[in-house]
Amino acid sequence: MNNNLISIGILVILIGFALVFIGALTNLGTSQKDTKVAVGGFVGFIPFGFGNDKKMVWTLVIIMSLLMIFFFAMNFFLQHRFK
Repeated sequence: MNNNLISIGILVILIGFALVFIGALTNLGTSQKDTKVAVGGFVGFIPFGFGNDKKMVWTLVIIMSLLMIFFFAMNFFLQHRFK
């Protein structure tokens, strides 16, 4: 039963990503021709980002770097709290 719930959750997330990308690429509901997209993540502890707008990519990399610092800080504080 637990494996079924995990599979359903992953499937719902993948469908959501697909819908967002399809909507961004087809401009559904907008009259604007220029779509700007930026995607980011972590490889290990290194943040990365790519997209078609330089300003959005830099903003995304800064946000990902702040998240990385937050995760390291939380790890440090939680390790010292539960010793």
